[in-house]
Amino acid sequence: MTLQAKKIDKINADIRQAEADAGRDVCSVQLLAVSKTKPAADIIKAYQAGQRQFGESYLQEALLKQKELSCYQICWHFIGPIQSNKTRQIAAHFNWVHSVDRIKIAKRLNEQRAANLPPLNVCLQVNISNEPSKSGFQLDELADAVEQVSKLTNLKLRGVMAIPQPATDYKQQCKPYHLLYQAIKHLNKPELNTFSFGMSGDLRAAIAEGSTIVRVGTALFGSRSD
Repeated sequence: MTLQAKKIDKINADIRQAEADAGRDVCSVQLLAVSKTKPAADIIKAYQAGQRQFGESYLQEALLKQKELSCYQICWHFIGPIQSNKTRQIAAHFNWVHSVDRIKIAKRLNEQRAANLPPLNVCLQVNISNEPSKSGFQLDELADAVEQVSKLTNLKLRGVMAIPQPATDYKQQCKPYHLLYQAIKHLNKPELNTFSFGMSGDLRAAIAEGSTIVRVGTALFGSRSD
């Protein structure tokens, strides 16, 4: 077994244990491998170990990797900040976008998604800790944002994404995720069943509070190179 395969097995084992601890169904949480700043060779190793979902934050870097790895059946997720002038290429080249942080971006992605492609899976980014340095919808804006984005026919609104303020205490890690999960459930829209939250440092808390996608980079690929 390769080192990459061992790392993926370890992370997936941690996810399965967190599911069990939280009373969640087995395999109700999937691993998104955050491959930003990592070379295509690292993605191939992870792919050969069974990983299929990869997350990128930097558009030009991602497009180069996609071209190099076009022979692989990879599901590409865009998870980084989105500038208006990048939406056309994001709409054309990704299966998922987790970081829709304003209605303007959703509308541009909708307009620029080609008719021959399936609707683009999107999550609304929520600034759950109300941090001035982070973009995203506020909790009290969520219902209106869901209503507006749900009407965009070239998008498929799947749920929400959040990156709370870092915390080391388990209960503190749980609080923002619990708040966001309950806010979505309160909307009573069963189709909103994707909760993209949790990374290496708070994976257990995120899964306990309803995460369905955890985004892991460093534990899988090593320290970032940027």
